[in-house]
Amino acid sequence: MILGVYNKFHEGLDATRAIDGIGPLLLRLYLAPVFWMAGTKKLENFDSTVAWFGNADWGLGLPFPELLAFLATWTEIFGAVFLVLGFALRWISIPLIVTMIVAIFTVHIDNGWLAIAEPQGFFANERTAEAANRLGIAKDLLREHGNYDWLTGRGSLVILNNGIEFAATYTIMLISLFFTGAGKFFSVDYWLNRKVRAEAQVYTASTINN
Repeated sequence: MILGVYNKFHEGLDATRAIDGIGPLLLRLYLAPVFWMAGTKKLENFDSTVAWFGNADWGLGLPFPELLAFLATWTEIFGAVFLVLGFALRWISIPLIVTMIVAIFTVHIDNGWLAIAEPQGFFANERTAEAANRLGIAKDLLREHGNYDWLTGRGSLVILNNGIEFAATYTIMLISLFFTGAGKFFSVDYWLNRKVRAEAQVYTASTINN
């Protein structure tokens, strides 16, 4: 009885594999605007981006800043377009992953995990605790000298910690897409692969017959 119910339930779950391209599609559509905004912002302020990449005092201090800024900018822009289309998805995932890993280790890692400073929790540290303390002081000042209800009417005040949380999350999503590909039905890759394989089968069959 129990085994029969389990099998029926599992068969129902297996039936969803017919539309399992929805999973990669959602990942792609989530990531595309992230990279589009990052890339176009770099392009609009390209000289500042190059300076930030190269300056060791207030920037990243990377070698060949012009080249790296160019590669990062266009990787993100083309990556966003390819993500939407589901085109060359596994190929474009590689430079996007590299871009995220570079960002993690040059920009975010010294700030810990959290993107937003939180005083408590598994990933909290002295930095986030101090940030929370400063936030509390800032809120007290605003309550005393400003219209606090209006200022917080569209959301709570927070302090950006700029940890690796977002970059690591995007990296994990890209790694997943690298292994799954763009998915069935909702990607250029799927239809191109179908066409190429169909033509390959026709060619193979004609070769054998001849």
